[in-house]
Amino acid sequence: MLDVGGNFSVMLFRDILIKKNHDLEPEFDKLFNDILNNQSHEGDLLLVQVNGFYYPGAKYWDNIPNKDPYMIGMGSEGHSDRCHYNFIDLYRSASIYKLTYPEYLNEVAFSEERMEEIKKLEQKESWSIQLEMLIYLKIWEADLFIKKLYQTTLISQGLAYDWHFKIAESNRDNNATGKREDIIRNKIRDILMGKYPLIYSAIKNAYKTQIRNSIAHSRYFHSGRHIHLNNYLKNDPASQLEVISFDNWIDIFHDTMAIYNQLIGFSNRIDSHYSDLIKNPNDTVTVRLNRKDPVEREEFIKLGYREFYNDWHPVH
Repeated sequence: MLDVGGNFSVMLFRDILIKKNHDLEPEFDKLFNDILNNQSHEGDLLLVQVNGFYYPGAKYWDNIPNKDPYMIGMGSEGHSDRCHYNFIDLYRSASIYKLTYPEYLNEVAFSEERMEEIKKLEQKESWSIQLEMLIYLKIWEADLFIKKLYQTTLISQGLAYDWHFKIAESNRDNNATGKREDIIRNKIRDILMGKYPLIYSAIKNAYKTQIRNSIAHSRYFHSGRHIHLNNYLKNDPASQLEVISFDNWIDIFHDTMAIYNQLIGFSNRIDSHYSDLIKNPNDTVTVRLNRKDPVEREEFIKLGYREFYNDWHPVH
């Protein structure tokens, strides 16, 4: 438990996380093995980990001889991901609450004799949830988190890794893969529903655009152990939530954290699988580049692995 100035306690409930991770882990294992069997090129899954991307701005750089816009590496989205990971990981590692969830519910159950104590607990919980709301956005708005889920879903269908993946920045962005909410719901969640129903259900429960918008625009307030959403619209099917209980939020947030945890484990497994293929320092793994610029063609790149740095690099 992370205690900030004695004013509030940040909580993750170990019993809930164990249960949710236990449910999701077999399906992420199945997804990993299915991809190894079904990917249309043996290096596609590695591209998810090394982050292959297209950056047309490279053509205008004047300080390097190679101005190829096709790259691997962190890029700006990777640096952003690391920044937010450091924050989220501190929360994950320091925020396990001392009680199980049922024990905590007993602590906040109504009691006239304990009204002042319960009121203080609810206030601490309210402050904690506002920090969790920040983390919620850091996960579901993150470019690389969405990209990894999208690329993983894509290659699980036997389709090629998408070097030109791009999240729309505006309604006029005609060359984008889609808006965040459309990618998450239509190109990740719904595609996974048939073979991986528990991953589908976790995403469906965790990612709600109305909650996302309410948090992002500060259109909510807490009263008792409830969150009132000020963006409820009677005639909008996507904005039908007026109030969610703190207990509903706990379920939503723990699903979010379980998905986040599983994706980290999935990425580590990619590293382990491909690094195990490297038996000698000069060994390489070949990945496929589906180029569109300057002309559309298929190319292949050899990647070497540096064990000391745990990274991959093109070998020319």
